[in-house]
Formats: sequence, structure tokens, C-alpha cells
Amino acid sequence: MIQSLINRFGKMAGWNNVTLTMLGRDVEGITELSYNDSEEKENAYGAGKMPVGRGSGNYKAECSLTLFLEEAVALQQSLAPGQRLTDIAPFDIAVSYEYRGFVYKDRVRNCEFTANTREIKQNDKTVGIKYDLIVSHIDWNII
Repeated sequence: MIQSLINRFGKMAGWNNVTLTMLGRDVEGITELSYNDSEEKENAYGAGKMPVGRGSGNYKAECSLTLFLEEAVALQQSLAPGQRLTDIAPFDIAVSYEYRGFVYKDRVRNCEFTANTREIKQNDKTVGIKYDLIVSHIDWNII
């Protein structure tokens, strides 16, 4: 007897369901996005070998994105002459995932560029530029 595969989630979300909005516009020339947050946690030990409690430390959020050269140049040209990407005031990045009529949203807060670099090699068909951003925090599952 052959059992049919039941897809519990239906149509799954993919890259084509993601919209990234920053600095007042939806970004089209993006090929990669990564963001995460973490909090330092450790077990506290007292008598015996098992933890008796848990302590927590600092919160940390990270974000990076990869833009096509054309998107990076357009961003740079939107600045006043002589300004650098690192001069842009802190901004938020809104990320929306749309699938099956539902929209899930996250917001990466107070982003700033930390560097501007180029890496191009022989036989590249496109030029992608990865930017690491400094961020304050991430709001997950916002309305």
C-alpha cells in the first residue's frame, strides 16, 4: 500500500515571499539577508553537581545583507557628496514574509552600516556586496 505524503504546512514560504524595506523603500537589489539575536545565559551552581539556578547577561543582535553593486551605488548616490554609508543615521529594516494569505513581520531596529567594501573576482556575473550592520535589537512577530 502506497501512502500519500501530506504536507502539513501547504505551500511553503521562500525568497520570493520576502520583502525588505529600509530607508523609505522596498529593496529589490538584495540577494541575502541574515539577522539574529541572543542573550547570554549560564547555569548557576551551588551544592551538588546540578545547577541551582540560571543567570542571564547581555542581549546581542546582529544583521547583515548582501546587495547588488547597482543597489549599493544607488544608495551611495542618494547621499550628499562626500558622505559615506557609515554616516547614515540609524534606521529600521522591516522584513515581511507573505505566504498563504498571511503576513509575518519582523523589524530590525536602529541599524547602521559599519563599513563599505568591494570584493570582485574574475568570472563574476554580478557583483554582490555584503554589509555587516550594527543594530540595537530585533522586534519579532510585530503587527
